[in-house]
Amino acid sequence: MKNNNKILKMVLAALFLALAYVLPFLTGQIPEIGSMLCPMHLPVLLCGFICGWPWGLAVGAVAPIFRSLTLGMPPLFPTALCMAFELAAYGAIAGLMHKILPKKKPYIYCSLLIAMIVGRLIWGAAMFVCLGINGGSFTFTAFLAGAITNAIPGIIAQMILIPIFVMVLDDPKIFKSKN
Repeated sequence: MKNNNKILKMVLAALFLALAYVLPFLTGQIPEIGSMLCPMHLPVLLCGFICGWPWGLAVGAVAPIFRSLTLGMPPLFPTALCMAFELAAYGAIAGLMHKILPKKKPYIYCSLLIAMIVGRLIWGAAMFVCLGINGGSFTFTAFLAGAITNAIPGIIAQMILIPIFVMVLDDPKIFKSKN
């Protein structure tokens, strides 16, 4: 039974990685807010909640780099590199908090909010370091614009969709075999 659980988590993590790869194509069709919907964030956060922190971390770290290397979007440096740190934090923190906190609705929101805050702070720190290496600067205003202002549609989508999916997918009846 334990091996089946590991295989299920691996398959789900692969599905979440595939969704992180494909969703930007769909949201990119909405020019006004496509990138503002933060399409790679949704599957990474879900992966952390559903598969656990190690899988969430791995999918979050791989997704932007894989997309950059195969499609050229997002640009590898600094965007995809900094997103890799951000998304890895989302997946890891969401999974860790969901494991530690009670399995009740308010705690799903709490886990999500903590993951979103920590991930954005890590993104800001990574951007600060990466741009500093190139002799540039990353101001607090740029951080607020990138982490909050430009991401408001994505933040709203995450706050609405993630808890719904987590409540549905956490239901033990969903993955129970009917033999």
